[in-house]
Amino acid sequence: MRIVFMGTPQFAVYALQALNESEHDVVGVVTSVDKPAGRGKQLRQSAVKEYAVAEKLHLLQPENLKDSAFTKELEFLNADVFIIVAFRMLPKTVWSIPLKGTFNLHASLLPNYRGAAPINWAIINNETITGATTFYIDDKIDTGAILLKEELAIEPTETVGSLHDKLAPLGANLILKTLDYIATNPTPKPQLLTGDEKEAPKLTKENTQIDWKQSLKYIDGLVRGLNPYPVAWLEIQNGASVLKVKIFKAIPINEKHTLRIGNVFIEDKKIKIVHKEGILIVEELQLPNKKRMYAQALLNGFTFENGAEVL
Repeated sequence: MRIVFMGTPQFAVYALQALNESEHDVVGVVTSVDKPAGRGKQLRQSAVKEYAVAEKLHLLQPENLKDSAFTKELEFLNADVFIIVAFRMLPKTVWSIPLKGTFNLHASLLPNYRGAAPINWAIINNETITGATTFYIDDKIDTGAILLKEELAIEPTETVGSLHDKLAPLGANLILKTLDYIATNPTPKPQLLTGDEKEAPKLTKENTQIDWKQSLKYIDGLVRGLNPYPVAWLEIQNGASVLKVKIFKAIPINEKHTLRIGNVFIEDKKIKIVHKEGILIVEELQLPNKKRMYAQALLNGFTFENGAEVL
């Protein structure tokens, strides 16, 4: 089939590479415009653009997806199908162009975890199973008729980084299977809601902050579900200073105790924080204006004051 591929991050590159190395013909690649990033505000290309340029694929970077010139260029490419992986919401004038439709790869088992951050939220919520779904695009977000699904187990110590690296190749393979499936003129299945579905909203400063009133199990899931990005955080009152501390890795220990909840203390060269259900041992963290460090290395040059506690 003739394919136009649309995507932006590294997750999408796995799928684009699989398509480019298959018998199908990638006639166009659509990605985001270059954006200024970093302290120098230099223009940064998307991961998909970097791959497309290296492979000499036909590249489009529209600022406005509703631009008639962009629509005409897509029509001129005469693609059989458009494939979307981690891109923007498309107007109907775009997704209705190809004869065999436009389908999306979503990194969850729809209709569960519709939204921007399905990989993160599956871990945050301590799920044991996730997967990927291909579905036809419609005029809402992640609601279209389902083509294929594939499941993947989530390990107890999984991070969003490790799960991403498992789901990306699984999703790429599912896209190839979906192309074969589309060739058979399939009957896609509407998404049936039970009312128990969970959402995967965009990650914000508010929902990535560790709430010390939450269960130790939830806090563990939050830390793993935000590692390596955007990282769970909390505030610690350390003497006269309030520190915003990012936590990359921690070990929850469930045990009864009579210690003051929220207290931060050092024992056996380990940073420990008292929780109502036990202790959280912080193994990797980052202090303001510091690099990410292992706890033991941090303690060689930094001191938590007596009485330090989570705010």
